[in-house]
Amino acid sequence: MDRLEAMSAIIAVAETGSISAASRRLKLPVATISRKVSELEARLKAQLFQRTSRRMTLTDAGRSYIEACKRIVEQVEDAERELSGEYRLPKGEMAVTAPWGLGHTHLLPHTIEFLDAHPDISLRLKLTDAVVNITDENIDVAIRIGPLPESSMIATRIGSIRIVVCASPSYLKTHGRPKTLGDLAKHQCITIDDHAAATAWRFVSGNRTRAAPIRSQLCVNTSEAAVLAAIDGAGLARVMSYKMDGAMRERKLDIVLDEFEPTPLPVHILYPPRKPMPIKLRTFLNWMTPRLKEQFTL
Repeated sequence: MDRLEAMSAIIAVAETGSISAASRRLKLPVATISRKVSELEARLKAQLFQRTSRRMTLTDAGRSYIEACKRIVEQVEDAERELSGEYRLPKGEMAVTAPWGLGHTHLLPHTIEFLDAHPDISLRLKLTDAVVNITDENIDVAIRIGPLPESSMIATRIGSIRIVVCASPSYLKTHGRPKTLGDLAKHQCITIDDHAAATAWRFVSGNRTRAAPIRSQLCVNTSEAAVLAAIDGAGLARVMSYKMDGAMRERKLDIVLDEFEPTPLPVHILYPPRKPMPIKLRTFLNWMTPRLKEQFTL
Protein backbone atom coordinates (compact mmCIF):
# COMPACT_ATOMS: atom_id res chain seq x y z
CA MET A 1 0.00 0.00 0.00
CA ASP A 2 1.25 3.47 -0.94
CA ARG A 3 0.60 5.28 2.33
CA LEU A 4 0.92 8.74 0.80
CA GLU A 5 -1.76 7.91 -1.78
CA ALA A 6 -3.93 6.43 0.97
CA MET A 7 -3.51 9.60 3.05
CA SER A 8 -4.53 11.72 0.06
CA ALA A 9 -7.58 9.51 -0.39
CA ILE A 10 -8.82 9.80 3.18
CA ILE A 11 -8.19 13.56 3.18
CA ALA A 12 -10.35 13.85 0.07
CA VAL A 13 -13.08 11.68 1.64
CA ALA A 14 -13.01 13.74 4.85
CA GLU A 15 -13.21 17.07 2.99
CA THR A 16 -15.87 16.05 0.47
CA GLY A 17 -17.93 13.81 2.75
CA SER A 18 -18.18 10.80 0.48
CA ILE A 19 -16.11 8.31 -1.46
CA SER A 20 -17.82 9.20 -4.75
CA ALA A 21 -17.02 12.91 -4.33
CA ALA A 22 -13.43 12.05 -3.38
CA SER A 23 -13.12 9.91 -6.52
CA ARG A 24 -14.24 12.85 -8.66
CA ARG A 25 -11.74 15.16 -7.02
CA LEU A 26 -8.84 12.73 -7.34
CA LYS A 27 -10.00 11.39 -10.71
CA LEU A 28 -9.76 7.81 -9.44
CA PRO A 29 -12.37 5.01 -9.51
CA VAL A 30 -14.73 4.79 -6.55
CA ALA A 31 -13.53 1.22 -5.91
CA THR A 32 -9.92 2.42 -5.67
CA ILE A 33 -10.78 5.10 -3.09
CA SER A 34 -12.86 2.65 -1.07
CA ARG A 35 -10.08 0.07 -1.11
CA LYS A 36 -7.44 2.57 0.01
CA VAL A 37 -9.62 3.70 2.93
CA SER A 38 -10.29 0.10 4.00
CA GLU A 39 -6.64 -0.91 3.69
CA LEU A 40 -5.50 2.06 5.77
CA GLU A 41 -8.10 1.32 8.48
CA ALA A 42 -6.97 -2.31 8.53
CA ARG A 43 -3.33 -1.28 8.83
CA LEU A 44 -4.09 1.14 11.67
CA LYS A 45 -6.56 -1.27 13.31
CA ALA A 46 -8.87 1.70 13.82
CA GLN A 47 -12.09 3.00 12.27
CA LEU A 48 -11.47 6.41 10.69
CA PHE A 49 -15.00 7.10 9.41
CA GLN A 50 -18.58 6.75 10.57
CA ARG A 51 -20.49 5.54 7.49
CA THR A 52 -24.11 6.39 6.68
CA SER A 53 -26.07 6.07 3.45
CA ARG A 54 -25.52 9.76 2.71
CA ARG A 55 -22.24 10.86 4.23
CA MET A 56 -18.99 9.73 5.82
CA THR A 57 -17.83 11.62 8.90
CA LEU A 58 -14.61 11.28 10.83
CA THR A 59 -14.44 9.39 14.11
CA ASP A 60 -12.44 10.85 17.01
CA ALA A 61 -9.49 8.69 15.97
CA GLY A 62 -9.96 9.79 12.37
CA ARG A 63 -9.95 13.49 13.25
CA SER A 64 -6.60 13.31 15.02
CA TYR A 65 -5.09 11.13 12.30
CA ILE A 66 -6.34 13.28 9.43
CA GLU A 67 -4.60 16.39 10.80
CA ALA A 68 -1.28 14.55 10.85
CA CYS A 69 -1.95 13.30 7.31
CA LYS A 70 -2.64 16.82 6.07
CA ARG A 71 0.65 18.08 7.49
CA ILE A 72 2.57 15.22 5.86
CA VAL A 73 0.90 15.62 2.45
CA GLU A 74 1.34 19.41 2.53
CA GLN A 75 5.02 19.02 3.33
CA VAL A 76 5.49 16.62 0.42
CA GLU A 77 3.56 18.91 -1.94
CA ASP A 78 5.56 21.93 -0.78
CA ALA A 79 8.80 20.04 -1.38
CA GLU A 80 7.67 19.15 -4.90
CA ARG A 81 6.66 22.73 -5.64
CA GLU A 82 9.96 24.02 -4.32
CA LEU A 83 11.84 21.54 -6.47
CA SER A 84 9.81 22.49 -9.56
CA GLY A 85 10.44 26.18 -8.93
CA GLU A 86 6.81 27.05 -8.16
CA TYR A 87 7.84 29.04 -5.07
CA ARG A 88 10.76 30.73 -6.83
CA LEU A 89 9.29 31.59 -10.23
CA PRO A 90 5.77 32.25 -11.57
CA LYS A 91 5.22 28.90 -13.28
CA GLY A 92 2.85 25.96 -13.25
CA GLU A 93 -0.86 25.26 -13.81
CA MET A 94 -3.77 27.25 -12.41
CA ALA A 95 -7.57 26.95 -12.46
CA VAL A 96 -9.84 30.00 -12.27
CA THR A 97 -13.64 30.19 -12.27
CA ALA A 98 -16.00 33.13 -12.81
CA PRO A 99 -19.61 33.78 -13.86
CA TRP A 100 -20.14 33.22 -17.58
CA GLY A 101 -20.87 36.80 -18.64
CA LEU A 102 -18.28 38.44 -16.41
CA GLY A 103 -15.70 35.93 -17.52
CA HIS A 104 -16.25 36.58 -21.21
CA THR A 105 -16.45 40.37 -21.06
CA HIS A 106 -13.97 41.24 -18.29
CA LEU A 107 -11.83 38.33 -17.11
CA LEU A 108 -10.90 36.69 -20.42
CA PRO A 109 -9.21 39.74 -22.01
CA HIS A 110 -7.05 40.28 -18.90
CA THR A 111 -6.28 36.55 -18.74
CA ILE A 112 -4.94 36.54 -22.29
CA GLU A 113 -2.67 39.50 -21.45
CA PHE A 114 -1.55 37.77 -18.24
CA LEU A 115 -0.58 34.56 -20.03
CA ASP A 116 1.26 36.52 -22.70
CA ALA A 117 3.29 38.20 -19.95
CA HIS A 118 3.89 34.92 -18.06
CA PRO A 119 4.55 32.14 -20.60
CA ASP A 120 5.48 29.56 -17.91
CA ILE A 121 1.96 29.63 -16.43
CA SER A 122 -0.90 27.67 -17.99
CA LEU A 123 -4.47 28.42 -16.96
CA ARG A 124 -7.75 26.50 -17.03
CA LEU A 125 -10.65 28.97 -17.11
CA LYS A 126 -14.06 27.63 -16.05
CA LEU A 127 -16.83 30.10 -16.91
CA THR A 128 -20.22 29.12 -15.52
CA ASP A 129 -23.11 30.70 -13.63
CA ALA A 130 -23.23 27.62 -11.39
CA VAL A 131 -21.45 27.95 -8.05
CA VAL A 132 -18.35 25.80 -8.43
CA ASN A 133 -17.06 23.95 -5.37
CA ILE A 134 -13.53 25.34 -5.15
CA THR A 135 -12.20 22.42 -3.14
CA ASP A 136 -13.77 19.62 -5.21
CA GLU A 137 -12.79 21.20 -8.53
CA ASN A 138 -9.24 22.10 -7.44
CA ILE A 139 -9.84 25.77 -8.22
CA ASP A 140 -7.10 28.26 -7.36
CA VAL A 141 -9.10 31.49 -7.76
CA ALA A 142 -12.82 32.25 -8.01
CA ILE A 143 -14.66 35.47 -8.79
CA ARG A 144 -18.10 35.69 -7.20
CA ILE A 145 -20.97 38.16 -7.47
CA GLY A 146 -23.18 38.68 -4.42
CA PRO A 147 -22.83 38.10 -0.67
CA LEU A 148 -20.45 35.32 0.32
CA PRO A 149 -21.30 32.53 2.77
CA GLU A 150 -19.07 31.90 5.77
CA SER A 151 -16.03 29.87 4.77
CA SER A 152 -12.28 29.53 5.25
CA MET A 153 -11.60 31.16 1.87
CA ILE A 154 -9.64 34.40 1.64
CA ALA A 155 -11.78 37.04 -0.07
CA THR A 156 -10.92 40.49 -1.38
CA ARG A 157 -13.70 42.82 -2.47
CA ILE A 158 -12.93 44.19 -5.92
CA GLY A 159 -16.01 46.31 -6.49
CA SER A 160 -19.76 46.35 -6.92
CA ILE A 161 -22.28 45.70 -9.66
CA ARG A 162 -25.52 47.63 -10.11
CA ILE A 163 -28.84 46.22 -11.29
CA VAL A 164 -29.93 48.72 -13.93
CA VAL A 165 -32.78 49.41 -16.31
CA CYS A 166 -31.57 50.47 -19.74
CA ALA A 167 -32.80 51.22 -23.24
CA SER A 168 -31.47 52.53 -26.52
CA PRO A 169 -31.50 56.29 -27.16
CA SER A 170 -33.76 55.70 -30.19
CA TYR A 171 -36.31 53.81 -28.09
CA LEU A 172 -36.32 56.54 -25.43
CA LYS A 173 -36.67 59.24 -28.06
CA THR A 174 -39.72 57.50 -29.53
CA HIS A 175 -41.41 56.32 -26.32
CA GLY A 176 -40.10 58.76 -23.72
CA ARG A 177 -37.99 58.17 -20.61
CA PRO A 178 -39.77 56.52 -17.67
CA LYS A 179 -39.53 58.83 -14.66
CA THR A 180 -41.54 56.88 -12.10
CA LEU A 181 -42.01 53.17 -11.46
CA GLY A 182 -45.61 53.54 -12.59
CA ASP A 183 -44.38 54.59 -16.03
CA LEU A 184 -43.02 51.08 -16.64
CA ALA A 185 -46.51 49.77 -17.42
CA LYS A 186 -46.56 52.06 -20.48
CA HIS A 187 -43.35 50.61 -21.92
CA GLN A 188 -42.23 47.40 -23.56
CA CYS A 189 -40.03 45.54 -21.06
CA ILE A 190 -37.66 42.79 -22.18
CA THR A 191 -37.84 40.08 -19.53
CA ILE A 192 -35.36 37.33 -18.73
CA ASP A 193 -36.70 33.97 -17.67
CA ASP A 194 -36.38 30.32 -18.62
CA HIS A 195 -40.10 29.62 -18.39
CA ALA A 196 -42.43 32.62 -18.54
CA ALA A 197 -42.31 36.39 -18.72
CA ALA A 198 -42.25 38.24 -15.41
CA THR A 199 -45.17 40.53 -14.62
CA ALA A 200 -43.33 42.87 -12.24
CA TRP A 201 -39.84 44.19 -11.47
CA ARG A 202 -38.82 44.86 -7.89
CA PHE A 203 -37.20 48.16 -6.93
CA VAL A 204 -36.28 50.13 -3.82
CA SER A 205 -38.49 53.12 -3.04
CA GLY A 206 -37.56 54.92 0.18
CA ASN A 207 -36.95 52.23 2.79
CA ARG A 208 -39.13 49.57 1.22
CA THR A 209 -39.13 47.21 -1.72
CA ARG A 210 -41.78 47.88 -4.31
CA ALA A 211 -43.02 45.66 -7.13
CA ALA A 212 -43.64 47.67 -10.30
CA PRO A 213 -46.03 46.06 -12.83
CA ILE A 214 -44.59 45.68 -16.32
CA ARG A 215 -45.71 44.37 -19.69
CA SER A 216 -43.47 42.21 -21.80
CA GLN A 217 -43.81 41.26 -25.43
CA LEU A 218 -40.31 39.72 -25.55
CA CYS A 219 -38.93 37.21 -23.05
CA VAL A 220 -35.42 35.82 -23.48
CA ASN A 221 -33.44 33.34 -21.41
CA THR A 222 -30.12 35.23 -21.14
CA SER A 223 -29.26 38.76 -20.11
CA GLU A 224 -26.86 39.01 -23.05
CA ALA A 225 -29.82 38.53 -25.39
CA ALA A 226 -31.79 41.14 -23.46
CA VAL A 227 -28.97 43.66 -23.90
CA LEU A 228 -28.80 43.02 -27.65
CA ALA A 229 -32.58 43.38 -27.95
CA ALA A 230 -32.48 46.65 -26.02
CA ILE A 231 -29.74 47.97 -28.32
CA ASP A 232 -32.01 47.14 -31.28
CA GLY A 233 -34.81 49.20 -29.73
CA ALA A 234 -37.07 46.37 -28.49
CA GLY A 235 -37.69 48.02 -25.13
CA LEU A 236 -36.34 48.36 -21.61
CA ALA A 237 -34.01 45.68 -20.23
CA ARG A 238 -33.02 45.10 -16.61
CA VAL A 239 -29.55 43.57 -16.24
CA MET A 240 -26.36 43.65 -14.19
CA SER A 241 -24.47 46.81 -15.09
CA TYR A 242 -21.32 45.07 -16.31
CA LYS A 243 -23.31 43.38 -19.06
CA MET A 244 -24.32 46.68 -20.64
CA ASP A 245 -21.51 49.08 -19.69
CA GLY A 246 -19.70 48.49 -23.00
CA ALA A 247 -22.85 49.43 -24.92
CA MET A 248 -23.34 52.44 -22.65
CA ARG A 249 -19.79 53.68 -23.35
CA GLU A 250 -20.57 53.39 -27.05
CA ARG A 251 -23.80 55.35 -26.44
CA LYS A 252 -25.94 52.47 -27.59
CA LEU A 253 -27.77 52.25 -24.24
CA ASP A 254 -28.83 54.70 -21.53
CA ILE A 255 -29.68 53.95 -17.89
CA VAL A 256 -33.08 55.04 -16.58
CA LEU A 257 -34.77 54.97 -13.16
CA ASP A 258 -31.38 54.85 -11.43
CA GLU A 259 -32.81 56.41 -8.26
CA PHE A 260 -34.84 53.23 -7.68
CA GLU A 261 -31.98 50.75 -8.04
CA PRO A 262 -31.45 48.15 -5.26
CA THR A 263 -28.21 48.04 -3.28
CA PRO A 264 -25.32 47.12 -5.61
CA LEU A 265 -24.04 43.55 -5.41
CA PRO A 266 -20.50 43.02 -4.07
CA VAL A 267 -17.87 41.38 -6.27
CA HIS A 268 -15.08 39.36 -4.64
CA ILE A 269 -12.00 37.52 -5.76
CA LEU A 270 -11.35 34.59 -3.44
CA TYR A 271 -8.97 31.69 -3.04
CA PRO A 272 -8.15 28.94 -0.54
CA PRO A 273 -5.55 29.78 2.14
CA ARG A 274 -2.11 28.38 1.27
CA LYS A 275 1.08 28.90 3.23
CA PRO A 276 3.40 29.68 1.68
CA MET A 277 1.51 31.09 -1.31
CA PRO A 278 2.85 29.87 -4.67
CA ILE A 279 4.36 32.68 -6.70
CA LYS A 280 2.08 31.86 -9.66
CA LEU A 281 -0.97 32.58 -7.46
CA ARG A 282 0.48 35.76 -6.00
CA THR A 283 1.45 36.92 -9.49
CA PHE A 284 -2.05 36.26 -10.83
CA LEU A 285 -3.72 38.08 -7.93
CA ASN A 286 -1.37 41.06 -8.20
CA TRP A 287 -2.09 41.27 -11.92
CA MET A 288 -5.84 40.69 -11.92
CA THR A 289 -7.06 42.42 -8.74
CA PRO A 290 -6.25 46.05 -9.67
CA ARG A 291 -7.51 45.58 -13.23
CA LEU A 292 -10.86 44.20 -12.09
CA LYS A 293 -11.15 46.82 -9.35
CA GLU A 294 -10.84 49.51 -11.99
CA GLN A 295 -13.72 48.01 -13.93
CA PHE A 296 -16.04 47.36 -10.98
CA THR A 297 -15.56 50.59 -9.04
CA LEU A 298 -18.85 52.50 -9.06
